[in-house]
Amino acid sequence: MKPGFFANLAWRVGTATVVLPLLVWALFGGPVWVLELIVAVAVLLGLNEFYALLAARSIRPFKIAGLAITSLCFLEAAWPALRHPPLWPLGMVLLLSALLVRGGAFAESVPAAAATLLGAAYLGTLGGSMAALRSIAPASSGPWRLVLLFATVMVADTFAYFVGSAIGRHKLAPRISPGKTIEGGVGAIVGGVLTAVLVQRIGWSDLPVVHAAVLGALIAVVGTVGDLAESLFKRWAGVKDSGALFPGHGGMLDRLDSLLFGAPVLYYYLLWR
Repeated sequence: MKPGFFANLAWRVGTATVVLPLLVWALFGGPVWVLELIVAVAVLLGLNEFYALLAARSIRPFKIAGLAITSLCFLEAAWPALRHPPLWPLGMVLLLSALLVRGGAFAESVPAAAATLLGAAYLGTLGGSMAALRSIAPASSGPWRLVLLFATVMVADTFAYFVGSAIGRHKLAPRISPGKTIEGGVGAIVGGVLTAVLVQRIGWSDLPVVHAAVLGALIAVVGTVGDLAESLFKRWAGVKDSGALFPGHGGMLDRLDSLLFGAPVLYYYLLWR
């Protein structure tokens, strides 16, 4: 086992013991808007951490414009059935107006505008797709869709952690995340498939079991990509974690990375099936 394995595991378990009951209540005990609000708050906390990563590289994002564009992106994805006019043109007007107002050092402000747009699109659209899983018709199965997403990501991450720590030998992406291994990635896929099928058996009975297995594998794979993407941001910024909001787990971005990438798998499946 790696040094500090059990200490890190204890922090992870302790944090999960506090967070999971609250999440279960939001899924099954509260109205739809409660879960959507939780996702929205998580997205805003993640956006703040993303801005901190930019600041670590001396990039000053357009925070107000970025917040507005993130909100517009979130709304676009979270309620796909509303048929409202596209909101992206408004977002671009806001960002470019902010760019003109700041003016001055174009060598700094233009990359800052691009980075602001990246953060808004990353967190707003992917976070909105996660919120939509609760409300896309039929809403009665919404809690189990999110259970499938959350459980698959968590179990896949746990399988990857244990398998990688125990027998991992071949690096998956050594320049981005040296701790990740191909063996751990295989473990993540196995864990994802088993978990998705288990959730299908317990609560999402109208989901074909083959579909559940494929969705579990895809969420595990894409979730790993999301984890690597966030690791790339952190390595670029020169930090270990995006924040310290969750002891043993890092910041909000550290917890959202795989979920944000995994959510569109279910999102498009529900919209196109």
